[in-house]
Parts: sequence; C-alpha cells; structure tokens
Amino acid sequence: MARPIWTGTLSFGLLNVPIRLMTAERRVDLHFRMLDQRDNSPIRYERVNAESGEEVPWKDVVKAFEYSKGSYVVLDEEDIRSAASESHETVEIDTFVEAGSIDPRYYEKPYYLVPAKKAEKGYVLLRETLAKAGRVGIAKVVIRTREYLAAVVPQGAALLLVLLRYPQELVDASDYALPDKPASSYRIAPRELAMASDLIESMSGEWRPDDYRDEFRDKLRKAIEKRLKSKGVTATVEEDEEHVAEDAATNVVDFMALLKKSIAGKKRTPAKAAKKTAAKKSGAGKGGAGKGAAKKTAAKKDAGAKAARKATRKAAAGRRRTAG
Repeated sequence: MARPIWTGTLSFGLLNVPIRLMTAERRVDLHFRMLDQRDNSPIRYERVNAESGEEVPWKDVVKAFEYSKGSYVVLDEEDIRSAASESHETVEIDTFVEAGSIDPRYYEKPYYLVPAKKAEKGYVLLRETLAKAGRVGIAKVVIRTREYLAAVVPQGAALLLVLLRYPQELVDASDYALPDKPASSYRIAPRELAMASDLIESMSGEWRPDDYRDEFRDKLRKAIEKRLKSKGVTATVEEDEEHVAEDAATNVVDFMALLKKSIAGKKRTPAKAAKKTAAKKSGAGKGGAGKGAAKKTAAKKDAGAKAARKATRKAAAGRRRTAG
C-alpha cells in the first residue's frame, strides 16, 4: 500500500479535517543504467571533492548557496526549516475562487487528500460544497523543505491537492516573438477561418484518456523483451549496500505523535524555550572541538576501508576479464 507523503490537517474557517497527503501520479518511465562495455559492470556516480579528488560521505555533505562565482554561504537544516511556514502539516485554505479562473500554466502536480478515520463528514462537506459552487480552494502547503501554492479541487469522490506555480516561475508570453496581431493582418480570409472551424467540428469528440498510450514506451519495452531472449544478456551484478543513499528515509509522519508534539509546544513557556536555546548553544561550545577530532578520526577510518573495498573490486574485475 502506498505511504502518505505526510499526515496532517485540511483547514478552512473553523473546520479542521485530518487528512493524509497521497501521490496521485504513477511513474512509468523505463529507467536505464550505464555500464562499462568492457565487462558490463555498472557505472556509479560518486560525490567527489573537487580539490582532493576523494569521495565525500553523505554525512559530510552540506547545502550552500553560490552568491558569486566560487563564493558560497553554507546553510544548515535549521536555516532551511526556519524559512518554511510553521504549519508543516497543514493545508490551510486562504480563499475560494472560480474553478475556471486559474490559468492552466499554473497547474503543476496532483496529490490526493485522503480523510483520516472518522473525519469523513468534514471532508465530504467541503467536497460537495466546492462541487456545487464550482469553486476551488487556494492554500499554501509545505512538502519536505519547500512551501507551495496549491489548489484544493473536487474530483469525483476525491479532493485533489494540485500544486500551483508561483507567478515568478512563469515565463511571460511577451518574451517571445509571437504573432499577436489580428488574423486579418496575416492575410487569413474569412473562408479559411470557416473551413478550419468545420474541420475542428468534424474531428471533435469526448475526452477519453484511456484511448491514448505511450507508443514509444511500448515499442521500447518490446525491444527490451526481444533483447532478453537473444544472446549477450548481461549477467546480474550485485552492488555494494554502501552505495544506497545514506540520507534515504521515508516521509511518513505519525499523526498522533504530531498532535502530542503540537500540544506540548503550546504548553511550553517563553522562559523554558529561552533556557532550552541557551543550553543548546552552551553544549555546542563545549563539545565542538571534541566532535571535530572525532570526525577526522572517523574520516581516516572510512577512507582506509573504502580503499580496501576498491582494491577488492579491481581484483575481482581482473579475474572476470582473465576468465573471459
């Protein structure tokens, strides 16, 4: 079963509906791996230090903004989190607009809003009201580390959350040399317009998405199946577990834990919060030097272990070539 992107609340007015944010699209692309044609071994992309040429482990990778060529300002995760809205697990509707008033260029990516158990009443109330009024809700939502503009749209039995682009993300049509004069300026005769209208009318029909298929993907899959049945199929190569992204994690949020955390946050007094901040700063000052030395020692051990693993892989590749 698909996992939720996060679990939180759909809010409008004084009504709050517990919901789960679920993906509404399915990736069907055919993914390819690049191999070394000499022995069909997979080619890996490594995080390499541009100065030393050494591989950098995930734990030592930080995010930075290049404010001028070769000059960076480093940000930590707290900087990024603090820039986002405080309502990380809330779809808070700000206003309701006519469904047809949103320019199609703004629509980006759909999600399903799924009601939690015993939250169906508020969910259905909003869905039916929006459908009857022909309106959609405009909201802001934080997904992972970015705040998005979104539209809450009724769609059959579901409420869709469709991410929207911000105006500054769109290119203005005036940036391009488009034919923006009246049709008569391009010597288009009334008879030609009438014939084009008749052609469109003769080709008109109902929108049936199931009538369309990705023919390129179908042909490519057949080519893969044909190649599998022929000679020269590469052998299976087991990859090291170390190359799985060390920062890979699910984005599942436990709803009850979130509620408890919210309640605890509301009870915390400003004085206690200030003490906690001071304690964090004090701890960082005392343990900074020790942590730095520990990191250097761990880095040396990590480099030695990786060098040994690389030597082992080279020897194995040599044996395969000799055997071939």
